[in-house]
Amino acid sequence: MNAFKFFPEGWKNEDLENTNDIFQGIVEKCDQNYNLYVKTENGLEGIMPRQEVDAVNLDENGLPKTNICTGKVHKYVQYKIKEKNGDNLILSRKDVQKEVIEYIKSDLQVGQTINGIVKNITPYGAFIDIGGGVVGLVHIEDLSVARIKTPYERIKIGQKLKIVVKYIDREAGKINLSYKETLGTWEENIHNFKTGMKVQGIVRETEKNKNGIFIELTPNLVGMAEYKYGLDYGEKVDVVIKKIDYDKKKVKLILN
Repeated sequence: MNAFKFFPEGWKNEDLENTNDIFQGIVEKCDQNYNLYVKTENGLEGIMPRQEVDAVNLDENGLPKTNICTGKVHKYVQYKIKEKNGDNLILSRKDVQKEVIEYIKSDLQVGQTINGIVKNITPYGAFIDIGGGVVGLVHIEDLSVARIKTPYERIKIGQKLKIVVKYIDREAGKINLSYKETLGTWEENIHNFKTGMKVQGIVRETEKNKNGIFIELTPNLVGMAEYKYGLDYGEKVDVVIKKIDYDKKKVKLILN
């Protein structure tokens, strides 16, 4: 995994000599034989033969299913460089998948922070590609401490992010992930706030007994203000920090 470069900010032609690295490009088209044509991040073009597209979703002939190939058009894929002849590149996504799967089964540890890219969002969470199409699931409650109604309030498809491994099923090759651990602890977040400070927050939820209303100050920091009728979920409000209880990790707020 030390060689993994899931999302390099930029690289030069000579970097292609290190064929153990993983790069990312966008698929421009899929031909009649289901080969993919990929534009690399530095503007070169490569061909990914059908047999190199996937190591998991295979048909009865052992080849990637046709819908896997066609479904990659206009999407980013991670790959290794299988062959290089001048500027002609033969790419393999399958080799990336095999390495990631092997890494999950042998070396990946709970609590480890890894790179990912958001591939799909559902009402209950998001699927994060951790390399070559191998995905892990982050449940909505693991996206932030502040409760949200949809993952779209925190992340978007295609977003590159750091993610923490929460659970691993090594036999099945499945992992659960958490994003909120990367957003800072309560102590780290409260460091930017002081008693008496005027700040803006977001209404997240109200108590059923109307004892209070929860206001998000940061994704991983929530305070409570007295209940006020007429506030809507997601509404931005101005508040004053009334009290910070460091022992109980609670913040009391006053709505302006």
